[in-house]
Amino acid sequence: MATLKQVAAHAEVSVQTVSNALNAPHRLRADTLQRVTRSIELLNYRPNRNARSLRTSAVELVGYCVPSWPKGQAHLVMDQFLHALCAAAESSGRHILLFTAPAGIDGMKVYDDLHARRLVDGFVLSQTETKDPRHPWLAKRKIPFVSFGRVWGENSQPGSWVDVDGAAGCAMAVRHLVEAGRTRIGFIGWPRTSGLAQDRLSGWRTACREAGLPLAGLSVACRADTIEEGSRAAARLLDAERPVDGIVALSDVLALGALREINHRGLRPGVDVGLTGFDDSPLASVVEPGLTSLRQPIDEIAASLVKLLSDPPTRATTRLLLPELVIRGSSSPG
Repeated sequence: MATLKQVAAHAEVSVQTVSNALNAPHRLRADTLQRVTRSIELLNYRPNRNARSLRTSAVELVGYCVPSWPKGQAHLVMDQFLHALCAAAESSGRHILLFTAPAGIDGMKVYDDLHARRLVDGFVLSQTETKDPRHPWLAKRKIPFVSFGRVWGENSQPGSWVDVDGAAGCAMAVRHLVEAGRTRIGFIGWPRTSGLAQDRLSGWRTACREAGLPLAGLSVACRADTIEEGSRAAARLLDAERPVDGIVALSDVLALGALREINHRGLRPGVDVGLTGFDDSPLASVVEPGLTSLRQPIDEIAASLVKLLSDPPTRATTRLLLPELVIRGSSSPG
């Protein structure tokens, strides 16, 4: 592999000029930049990433811990996010290094090792949770990072983050069902220990109050994000003395369970019971009669995170994005 000095000799310029061509091309005259670029291509020169990042503190190789899910199941939305993150990084001349790490403070040994060995210059975090140890640990050591998601239950969060406004999304779903004539709208969510669940629950609660709809006994917390739990929760809402005629589910998986229960009872989704999910996973468009769902702007999230990491602002930046309500037959017979 050619060296920086060999490129400089071939182009008949100084080593500093070659460095400027790679890192600050605006400093060079057009003809000089063209000559150096030609030499780089002819000699197949590849910059030493470690040496360059040590000199410039550039974030070029980004670490991302792949989340693990119960029983090895796939998570369709986070899989989409991973693809979007890789594409966003590559479009800016960077790449993603994937790794796994234990949950909690024990996992920081992996982050420490990757950064200490200069295998990555920074990190993208996801699956944030209450009292997440990663944010303060990385901030204390001044290791660059950004986060997809908020640290729930904290007054402040170290570092920049981008997230989806789940409360606004669920409120949007409630208003859609109200416009379709629903008067008793239930909510299927997760346990109160989940900050994300509480956020989306608050959106359902706020929109129901605004519409003058009842709340008591109309929210069910599932033990897991599974079709079986969604079906069980829907059965509870439909077996009430006054059954619901609308359901807002925290996720598409729970919504699919509710859809199964609605069909099992001989009820018509979108006619007898309006139903919405969250995430607009690929399954939402293939089930009958189609699942109305809230689509997260995954590509925009990934692009924003890469930009924040590549060109960090002077102060931590937060960005809360609205999901898009994609209406299908489960909530509207038309």
